[in-house]
Amino acid sequence: MDATERMSPAGPVPAVSLPAGADPADASPTAQDPAEADRADQDPADADPTDRDPAEADPADDGRRGGRLVGLALACHPGPALAVTALACALSFGSGLGGPRSALVTAAVLTGQLSVGWCNDAYDARRDAQAGRRGKPASDGTVGAGAVWAAAATALAGCVPLSLACGTLAGTVHLAAVAAAWLYNLRLKATALSWLPYVAGFGALPAVVALALPGGPAPRWWTVAAGALLGFAAHLADTLPDIAADRAAGIRGLPHQLGDRGTRLLLPLPLLAATAVLALGPPEPLDAGGAAALAWAGAAALTGPALGRRWRKAALAAAVAVAAVDLTLLLVRGVAAG
Repeated sequence: MDATERMSPAGPVPAVSLPAGADPADASPTAQDPAEADRADQDPADADPTDRDPAEADPADDGRRGGRLVGLALACHPGPALAVTALACALSFGSGLGGPRSALVTAAVLTGQLSVGWCNDAYDARRDAQAGRRGKPASDGTVGAGAVWAAAATALAGCVPLSLACGTLAGTVHLAAVAAAWLYNLRLKATALSWLPYVAGFGALPAVVALALPGGPAPRWWTVAAGALLGFAAHLADTLPDIAADRAAGIRGLPHQLGDRGTRLLLPLPLLAATAVLALGPPEPLDAGGAAALAWAGAAALTGPALGRRWRKAALAAAVAVAAVDLTLLLVRGVAAG
């Protein structure tokens, strides 16, 4: 081996000429691995994030993803969606549909409600942001409006086959109710016809359950009428807390035209009417349960507005109590004609 070369594990490395008197320890090789040079010169901020060790992932990324998932869940209006789905489930089991068939109706209603809730939040995102509304994930940046629209479309796509699997007529009635709810979000919400999709949707629930039964029997008229009246009341109750903010945003639905006081006064009346229809509609004579329900609904209809001056939510609380009685009567009376 030539005296000017020294051995390394990878082979001979050229020797470095040093100025006279220089310390050999200060020498640096004249040849360097290009890959090592690139890594040495690279700014850490320019590093490809895909090259990171998974163990070194930023926990904030997981937090943001978790926040978006939570935001997406809240954007579907989980309270009303679960309430309507629970009502459909109770009606299905109470009508004797059986486990598998009841699960199918419940799944169809749930996907429809999810699509309606996500459509509502996505469509109102800009208006909610301008109004400074809190608790609206699509408008406060928790989740993008595009992602909420995609979720609404996905839920709607799943709703179609699930609804039709309940029976052609039952599925058609349910899909018509879902379409009415989308129309509410996109147009009717800001008009005097804002109540119509609620009436159609709630009235359709007992009809869908009845038509999903073997043989597709016709629904009892008083169950459909009571459902429609409950839907009208649900619209008033759901809108009541937001009347002022909605008015500021230019929404002029029926409750907004009635105003806060007018809506509170009107709210118990459709609930009382629903109770009367359920108690007096069947051909059987009025029984003790129906009479008690009527008395309870009448008392709530009177006391709710009377207490409204001292407690703003008194009418809403009375409406919820009457609705519980009406739903109990609806379950007891059944949805299909014998």
